[in-house]
Amino acid sequence: MVYKFRVILDAEEDIFRDIAILEDDTLEDLHNAIFNAFGFDGMEVASFYTCDETWNQEDEIALFDTGDVPGEQRTMSDYKLSDLLDEQNTKIIYVYDFINMWTFLVELAAIEDQIAGVPYPETLFSHGEMPDEAIEKSFEADMHDDIYGEFEDDLDEDDLDMFEGDDSFEDFGFEENWN
Repeated sequence: MVYKFRVILDAEEDIFRDIAILEDDTLEDLHNAIFNAFGFDGMEVASFYTCDETWNQEDEIALFDTGDVPGEQRTMSDYKLSDLLDEQNTKIIYVYDFINMWTFLVELAAIEDQIAGVPYPETLFSHGEMPDEAIEKSFEADMHDDIYGEFEDDLDEDDLDMFEGDDSFEDFGFEENWN
């Protein structure tokens, strides 16, 4: 079977490519097809991210094994497209070049029979010109109205009063080091 993807650059203008690729090809093959379709040189690192139906990023699938134990982390070459994507799971996020953060929304649009004699992967359609620079991303943590996040210890100035006049702490004489 052939997977047909619409790969959309996360930008203000409509810039996308339609790519056909075999279902048994790997995420690394899709990575190669995407950077070729958009005119990148392929010299930068990239990752895919699984996501839910509303494009909320989940697990990273890197191009290279960056784990502490070699072989422990699965990479793009370990995943066939059909392992992750099907009629129910159609979306995945692709980030190319972590300095510029070119971000793409990749959606499986169709699954069709393979046509004999057609070389895959194939760029079926191109729309829009790539900008010179990626749009600037702002990453904000979701703090749920908690300005201290997970580091809140519920202590305030009144709690620190308990240390006043407590002579049980030994003075190690480090003041001379702070001049």
